[in-house]
Amino acid sequence: MLATMSKQTESRKQRAARRAGEFPPAPEPLPRPVLDSHTHLDITVDEAGVPPRDATSQSWGIDPSAGQVDDPVGTAIEVAAAVGVDRLVQVGVDVESSRWGVEVARTYPAIVATVALHPNEAPRLTDLDEALRAIEALTAQDRVRGVGETGMDFYRTGEEGRAAQEESFRAHISIAKRYGKTLVIHDREAHADVLRILDDEGAPDTVVMHCFSGDADFARDCVRRGYLLSFAGTVTFGSAGPLRGAAALTPLGQILVETDAPYLTPMPHRGRPNASYLIPLTVRSLAATTGADLDDLCAAISATGERAFGPW
Repeated sequence: MLATMSKQTESRKQRAARRAGEFPPAPEPLPRPVLDSHTHLDITVDEAGVPPRDATSQSWGIDPSAGQVDDPVGTAIEVAAAVGVDRLVQVGVDVESSRWGVEVARTYPAIVATVALHPNEAPRLTDLDEALRAIEALTAQDRVRGVGETGMDFYRTGEEGRAAQEESFRAHISIAKRYGKTLVIHDREAHADVLRILDDEGAPDTVVMHCFSGDADFARDCVRRGYLLSFAGTVTFGSAGPLRGAAALTPLGQILVETDAPYLTPMPHRGRPNASYLIPLTVRSLAATTGADLDDLCAAISATGERAFGPW
């Protein structure tokens, strides 16, 4: 069995406590398969457990550390595939999780990996250059299809950490371009600076705006540059009118969908653990928002995912 990561910081434990609860029941399957373009299986298993194989049963919250699940990653893949989510992109946030992602992508054909230092990680490192060298070494591997999540975060990191964030972001852009990999961007309250740095460095051929959080004006700026906008469960929230406005103007060929699991669980299950099998809730919300036929939207998301991350 592939070992799951078990290292937890106190902040992770606190976040897990806030998400304590049962995994939601499975939604209706999609008419065509799609991918989850951004998930954190390591964090999901460590903090929330594993969705039950029968997500309509009451066997909730399986704890892999208790020996109840021999293959938690395989179970998560199986549960997702049952509702039409047949491909997953496992996203790295530091050297350790990036290495784990490469291992899991080698082990499971349904998974490909991205590798990176999260923007909030960069200011904490005592040797940023060494960590970036480790990320670059991983980027060269075939099962690594993207560099990210990298970018800028002005919500959790203050002014004192932004120089390190920018240095790290510029380095990740350069790595993605050298290896011809998709760039996966974390942008939190930093829209203008993310675009400034991308324009300054010159963006890679494919850029994914992970968990797109901007309004219609920012969406137009990204669409005009040819970037892909990946929408998470936040697009289903009642307060997300500006985000739905952004989705409505995004061409179908530039839309991706993601969980960011175990975070950002879509309605009506906000606050409970998230996992890839809940993607259909977000896809159906996007179909309603964009006016697209559900079958056509699924086909477009799948094709865009293959274009961004290659064949699985």
